[in-house]
Amino acid sequence: MIHIGKRIETVLREKERTVAWFARKLYCNRQNVYDIFKRESIDTTLLQRISVILEHNFFRDLSDNIDADDDK
Repeated sequence: MIHIGKRIETVLREKERTVAWFARKLYCNRQNVYDIFKRESIDTTLLQRISVILEHNFFRDLSDNIDADDDK
């Protein structure tokens, strides 16, 4: 199963964006961003906002992970 918080952190780093930048885009503080990175699950509305901000489809990541589990 994919750890969504770690995946969000990875994509943020790949896009060479800072936690401060991400916090501003989410209208929250940096500690909230670090808390998101620790989450194994996340509300879909928040995940949609994050997907738009980071221009990355995290729902596809989750779906691909389900498909990979089915192949086992």
